[in-house]
Amino acid sequence: MLQDVLHQIEQRDRFVLTSHARPDGDAIGSALACCQVLRAMGKRADVVLHDGVPRIYRALPFADQVLQANRVSGNYEAAIILECDSIHRTRLEGLEHRFLISIDHHVSGRPFAHVNWIDPQAVATGEMVFRLAREAGTPFSPEIATCLYTALMTDTGSFMFEGTNEYTFALARELVLAGADPSHCARSIYFAHSVAKMRLLGEALRNLNTESHIGWSWVTQEQMRRWDAKDEDCEGLVNYVLSIGEVEVSAFLRELPDGRFRVSLRSKGKLDVARVAEHFGGGGHPCASGCSLDGPLPHALGQILEMLRHGPVVQ
Repeated sequence: MLQDVLHQIEQRDRFVLTSHARPDGDAIGSALACCQVLRAMGKRADVVLHDGVPRIYRALPFADQVLQANRVSGNYEAAIILECDSIHRTRLEGLEHRFLISIDHHVSGRPFAHVNWIDPQAVATGEMVFRLAREAGTPFSPEIATCLYTALMTDTGSFMFEGTNEYTFALARELVLAGADPSHCARSIYFAHSVAKMRLLGEALRNLNTESHIGWSWVTQEQMRRWDAKDEDCEGLVNYVLSIGEVEVSAFLRELPDGRFRVSLRSKGKLDVARVAEHFGGGGHPCASGCSLDGPLPHALGQILEMLRHGPVVQ
């Protein structure tokens, strides 16, 4: 499928790149790097994201060139959708009748595009962009290496998630040799939180509960308004629950303005939370996934806890 993707790129000149709403490090890093790879191939390319670039990723090279919009307009010959299993999850209008190329590494990836390159063996979509660039013969500038290293670092949970292996570190080494600065990348992501996020963490810890191997927490819209917190301030809060010694799987629920709940799931490796998320129409990785559930909170919490109590074990 890599060759198919490369062939379709070679046949066209102008591209729009995007990823899922509420983009994470892999989505941002992969889109920014892939855009520059296309430009190095002599193509015209833009990155358009419904929610723009979260604050902790705005220091990445080329992040200031990302367009935030609700609709894709323009004479693009193709859309490359990274780390996303449908055009619906981009929350962008204007993609429906374009030639679509999907590049994704999730086990829950779906072949929705005209050309689908889905590789669940890749630890990050950034790894696939690396392979695309290498196959195309484009050079790895320090800026591209920084974007791809950030994608790799964040989607492996700082190289802690199941699936991280010797190839992961070999890839990280190549990116560092190409100019990525590991300490700078880590500082920008893990040591640049807002005060609002720390206040929200306090609220989440007050709502912390555990039961056997399961831990969970939540924040409400009222709590988010109290501290003037943004959606992106909730990113990573689920990991604090997972950091408890006896907890094997954690859930964090964020109330949405419409009363639904966005659920983030994390696992230390014994339970496959991707299959839990898929049950509710979501998806992701065996150790990091998400979905959305109808409220109120007791209803949403009851549904997710029931699945986690009897959740699928990683084979």
